[in-house]
Amino acid sequence: MKKTMIACAALLLMAVHGMAQTEKPLTDEEIAAVRAWMASHPEDGSQKKIQEGTKEDNFYAPHVHGTIRGKWEYQTEENEHRFEVRNARVSLDGNVTRHVSYKAEIDLSEEGEIKMLDAYTRIKPMKNFQFTIGQMRVPFTIDAHRSPAEQYFANRSFIAKQVGNVRDVGATVGYTFQGKYPLTIEGGLFNGSGLTGQKDFWTKSVNYSAKATWKMPAHFTLEGSVQKIEPDKIAILMSDVGLYYETNNFHIEGEYLYKHYDKNAFHGVNAFDFFANYDQWFHSREDDRKLFKKISYLLRCDYMDDHSNGTRVDDGNGNMVLTVNDAKRTRLTGGITLSFAKKGFNADLRINYEKYFYDKDAVAKTSERDKFVIEFMTHF
Repeated sequence: MKKTMIACAALLLMAVHGMAQTEKPLTDEEIAAVRAWMASHPEDGSQKKIQEGTKEDNFYAPHVHGTIRGKWEYQTEENEHRFEVRNARVSLDGNVTRHVSYKAEIDLSEEGEIKMLDAYTRIKPMKNFQFTIGQMRVPFTIDAHRSPAEQYFANRSFIAKQVGNVRDVGATVGYTFQGKYPLTIEGGLFNGSGLTGQKDFWTKSVNYSAKATWKMPAHFTLEGSVQKIEPDKIAILMSDVGLYYETNNFHIEGEYLYKHYDKNAFHGVNAFDFFANYDQWFHSREDDRKLFKKISYLLRCDYMDDHSNGTRVDDGNGNMVLTVNDAKRTRLTGGITLSFAKKGFNADLRINYEKYFYDKDAVAKTSERDKFVIEFMTHF
């Protein structure tokens, strides 16, 4: 093949040169055209090197991702509504070497505030082992680990938002035992203070988080995790267990979390989350001219006790105590999700209704009441 291409190029040059002797010399444009043809047909091995070089460049090129969630909510009892940009996240990730990667993520509208979420370096000295250091979501729970683009409902569960939602600064190690039913174990040490006050934060306590995820037979996945934090002089120990079943069309999940406060500073907190999702794919899934690719039907029930975030306040008598930040409640959520993209969680229209149940004397927060939610989520 190589000899054939070279011969063709030589014959082409000879033919053009012969014509030039009888008519006129080659122009610069004609010479450039011949050279371009030869360059586009390199010798064996050269094309392969070019392709490998392109793959190498793509491997090290930074990747930019983003998630935008715009929503409209209507609270039925108050007859009030609002528009909100819940998230406007931008992330940058990539590889520095074959074994070192990085990620930085910022949210330009985290409930109206700008927040740095992730900023870490990850080292993978071998296929199944990794070490991560920096700011990250700690390895704990199932639902709290979902990004806004991966959520099934417009609003997160109580476990993901109030009780078990923790990002922190620290270091983790993780290992995956491969096989027919892989087991992933990840754990690490953290400041235990959350994302604020890193500069002058020092601690004598050991704050940690650990999580195990097992892909079981028959489409089941089992998760168990523990975490210890100390945001304000009071140690808090959390335990979580969850199980979900997933096929091409179904996702059924249940999760339970218990939160214990040291020194009897606050009563124990129970929280659970159960939901089911069914996907109905349209026949037009592969037809880009069609607007929607699938519709998802969803139902959820979640619950939480009176909850404290672990930050103490003055009780008026000079004593620093923990108080209720989130009132005890049960919530039922139903809805549908219309997906614009072939792959779910890329461009979704989420339509939900949330019904809250509080104790008679409970004080509900302004935005934690019965409501309709219509949300557009786009992820790139």
